[in-house]
Amino acid sequence: MAYQGQAADYYNNNNYQLIDSPPHNQTGYQSYPPPSTAPPQNNGQNQQPYQQPYLQPHQQQPPNDGPKFNQQPPTYGQNFAPPQDNKQSFQDTFKIPKPKYNDLWAGLLFLATFCGFVAVSGLTLYRYSRYHSFNGGGIYGSANDFSLDTNTIILFAFVLAVGFAVSWAYFLSARAFTKQFIWITGILNCVLAVGTAAYYLYRRLWSAGIIFAIFAIFAIICFISWIPRIPFTVVMMQQTMDVARMKRVHVFLISLIGGIITVALSAWFSITLVAIYVSYMPGNSNSNANPACADGGCSSGKVIGLVVFVTFAGYWISEWLKATIHTTVAGTYGSWYFCAGKPGGIPKGATAGALKRATTYSFGSISLGSLLVAIINMLRQICSVAQQQSSADGNIIGTIMFCVLGCLISILQWAVEFINRYAFCHIALYGKAYIAAAKDTWKMMKDRGFDAMAADCLVGPVISMGSLFVAYLTALLAYLYLEFTKPAYNDGRTFTPVIMAFSFLIGLQICQVFMTPISSGVETIFVAMAWDPQVLMVDHPEFYERLMHVYPQVQHMIQSV
Repeated sequence: MAYQGQAADYYNNNNYQLIDSPPHNQTGYQSYPPPSTAPPQNNGQNQQPYQQPYLQPHQQQPPNDGPKFNQQPPTYGQNFAPPQDNKQSFQDTFKIPKPKYNDLWAGLLFLATFCGFVAVSGLTLYRYSRYHSFNGGGIYGSANDFSLDTNTIILFAFVLAVGFAVSWAYFLSARAFTKQFIWITGILNCVLAVGTAAYYLYRRLWSAGIIFAIFAIFAIICFISWIPRIPFTVVMMQQTMDVARMKRVHVFLISLIGGIITVALSAWFSITLVAIYVSYMPGNSNSNANPACADGGCSSGKVIGLVVFVTFAGYWISEWLKATIHTTVAGTYGSWYFCAGKPGGIPKGATAGALKRATTYSFGSISLGSLLVAIINMLRQICSVAQQQSSADGNIIGTIMFCVLGCLISILQWAVEFINRYAFCHIALYGKAYIAAAKDTWKMMKDRGFDAMAADCLVGPVISMGSLFVAYLTALLAYLYLEFTKPAYNDGRTFTPVIMAFSFLIGLQICQVFMTPISSGVETIFVAMAWDPQVLMVDHPEFYERLMHVYPQVQHMIQSV
């Protein structure tokens, strides 16, 4: 067989041996058709139960000796047309037979939420501008002693600047020091967790100190458990970075543009948040009443309601942005995996084509997946504020309870995001609806064993830990700023938990957007290997050789498909 012959020659020349190589009549696959042969289209007639790019199912089923589908699997890649020259576009290579706008209701709901955020922001910023002098022109000089003011806007400006600078430096370190990147992340996260716990204990904030001490112990244990899996993760990250440096792959540009957009959205959100408090928070007394409330309409309930809405909208918008970046990058990396070894190479305009599909036919599917994560993030944010408030009040029991609840929500968030990100890889190339893509992709990876391979890779946890490092840093900056400037509205540290929670959110989201292209590349490679593992051996032999060194199980996984 062509696959077996090429792979055997390659590995015999490099002192490798293929394990238990099955004969031709047991593999279930035939060799590549000629490059000019287009794959069969779905004309409504009965088709074979499973087709992959370049592969046709054999009449005899594969032996039942490895991970594979137990039932008829969905078809993948049946509309894949290998590029014949360097002018073939992404849309021509990964065709959608009958394009349609999937999950349209979710897309419309997202647009309505965005319009609502714009309306609330516009109204509150107008009210804030009318009474700007009452809230001060800088860090000091505000007559407002009951709600957020200009002092808070300057605080968020510092948070945005630090979040942007540290996140971009973190991304560049992944590019320049890929091998050491995981060690740097783990050590910095452990050091920051220990330092933060020590600082809070030094300031006699016992509840916060104990909680962060527990986090520090957990971070150290996690990092130690990482060590055996670091070589495998390094290979995956190095391959991702190698692809990112190729022509027609604009990963670094996508990361920079996404980070800038996220900073702009975070600034917009921060100013809107302050404007809500300034516009609708009643004063403490008649002597210091809020002039914006002279015509009535102010109440603490309205403030809480608007803050909850803009926080949810901010989460959904930022999650949609991350998912759109992820889907765009997934289309680019999928183009590399399936096309780089073919005569035409990576399709022309792969990045732009993937972005166009993500913002048109897949817009609703991305909005739906982002909505689920946004709801979970909102619940986690509420737990974080409640935990900070309990800590400030010295309520150790309440702090521990909200901490445990937050951990459970974080586990749920991890599970949803794990499924989401692999489903978006499918959506990027084949344009399915969200639920169908999530079910098909997860079943395929699980039945073929690639879910275990993906779980062994540390790229996701490393990036999450790095994002937490930036989030802890911005939250600590907010705390120190409030302690040193001592704004009148924060007498008794009333607003410290809320401001720290939102600073944490801003730092976390900025870093996650910056790092999304890296994790997207790794995840897309996993999904592509599950779709058509033979392409890895034939078209990317050097990558396969390095992968074999650190993860020998991949050979059995490929041969058993």
